[in-house]
Amino acid sequence: MADHYDVLAIGNAIVDVLASHPDSFLEEKGIPKGSMRLISSEEAAALYASMGPGREISGGSAANTSAGIAAMGGRAAFVGRVSDDQLGRVFAHDIRAAGVDYRTPAATSGPPTGQCLIIVSPDAQRTMNTFLGSCQEVDEPDVEESMVKAAAITYFEGYLWDPPAPIRAIRKAKAIARAADRKVALTLSDVFCVEGHRAEFLDMMRSGLVDIAFANENEAKSLFQTDSMEVAIEGLSKAVPLAVVTRSEKGAIVVNGTGRWEVPVTAAARVLDTTGAGDLFAAGFLTGYTQGRALKDCAVMGTIAAAEVIEHYGARPEADLQARVKAVLGG
Repeated sequence: MADHYDVLAIGNAIVDVLASHPDSFLEEKGIPKGSMRLISSEEAAALYASMGPGREISGGSAANTSAGIAAMGGRAAFVGRVSDDQLGRVFAHDIRAAGVDYRTPAATSGPPTGQCLIIVSPDAQRTMNTFLGSCQEVDEPDVEESMVKAAAITYFEGYLWDPPAPIRAIRKAKAIARAADRKVALTLSDVFCVEGHRAEFLDMMRSGLVDIAFANENEAKSLFQTDSMEVAIEGLSKAVPLAVVTRSEKGAIVVNGTGRWEVPVTAAARVLDTTGAGDLFAAGFLTGYTQGRALKDCAVMGTIAAAEVIEHYGARPEADLQARVKAVLGG
């Protein structure tokens, strides 16, 4: 079967609400700066009411990655649940307008569409407070076998690894991808995801259910319970065929069974908001990978996409990423 999609992403369908505040705002609320935490609908309502003027932008980690892939000229699809409400309609419009094939039907009952209340500090650090809402209800019926078979890579986020329904959806997708000789990619998403599901993540990798793993430096260290980046890199190289570790201002490291490549960051014109940097890095890397580029060039494409998204508020690209890639790598 010819590939119809480069990447099919499965993840939380969320609308981000971003507002800028000094660090004192977080201190007053008792919220750790730079953290990602899950909150109740009541806490979400209270925090939203206390936030200053903000911007509502469609988000969700894997959804951002799929939008980035489309922006870089790739063919992307996304599976994720929203509700039939205002934010749900915003999300569906935005991801389709970005060029992503999105077919998951909206829920007509149950909790509202998920939202992430993001406090952006003066140093561009983001603190994420997430009410998952209806995105926890994506389930097996939402995964179309034909879409998985038509995707070169099925990519899913670690953020899904709590409620039972999304786990069923992921397991179904992995089984279909494996049977169709397609590749599976995982992003660890956050240290709290690793701490809660370390054993299962490692088991998936070591049992051959994951072909490509993405992690940032802290997630990689947490996965192998070490303070040494080298120990974490070695662990990843043995656990999964291809691993990519992002290291903020230190760039990224790519390892597979035969080699290791390190790339520096691509300089951003300015740094306003780091939301989505990891998501867009994955978009750039996966786009390059499905284009058959060298692994080092795939990582460079990741840094180009990440640099663009931190230049503005929101986690979806706004500039011409294809032109930026061509300026650096040509072709």
